[in-house]
Amino acid sequence: MRLFRRDGGSPSSLDLLVVGLGNPGREHANNRHNVGWMVVDELVRRHDASFRSKFSGQLAEVRIDDARVALLKPETWMNLSGRAVQAAARFFKVEPDGLLVVHDEGDFDLGRLQARAGGGLAGHNGLRSIAQSLGTQEFLRLRIGVGRPERGDPRPLADYVLSNFEPHDDAERIVSRAADAVEAVARDGLEAAQRAFH
Repeated sequence: MRLFRRDGGSPSSLDLLVVGLGNPGREHANNRHNVGWMVVDELVRRHDASFRSKFSGQLAEVRIDDARVALLKPETWMNLSGRAVQAAARFFKVEPDGLLVVHDEGDFDLGRLQARAGGGLAGHNGLRSIAQSLGTQEFLRLRIGVGRPERGDPRPLADYVLSNFEPHDDAERIVSRAADAVEAVARDGLEAAQRAFH
């Protein structure tokens, strides 16, 4: 079952709105909390697209096989992401099952991926803002494991996710695999992506 494809819609209708969560500013560019932004950047690079300023963020539009996909990086702070997402969803007339939010997940081991529809907010301020703005939690998510502080590391999780990936984390591989998963959702639907990446 393809949860989001609008089969029979007009050629200009959007198949999937992909939102990568992160914080603006050069100092946050390589933070674990910005892995959603990194994935959107990788998709823009792969599909030779370019960003333009729209919806309080950066927007690019690409085709992944026959799916028309919009890629959005909200440039509000993480806890205000819903403002940008709501504006984009309204513009593209996207229902919650046509919205895929890509975000970091501190409860998952480094590099673990999970694509799902709906679910809790797990204390994630970006997800909370989006759920409040849309009035629902039933949008699609791609959760990307960034791990937790190792034994002996006194940092709380909030400080840990706002720190940069370490070289041994191989963030490039994590981002590339997550971008593969987004492409699979766009091309084949949620269930096929779950089979391939869980």
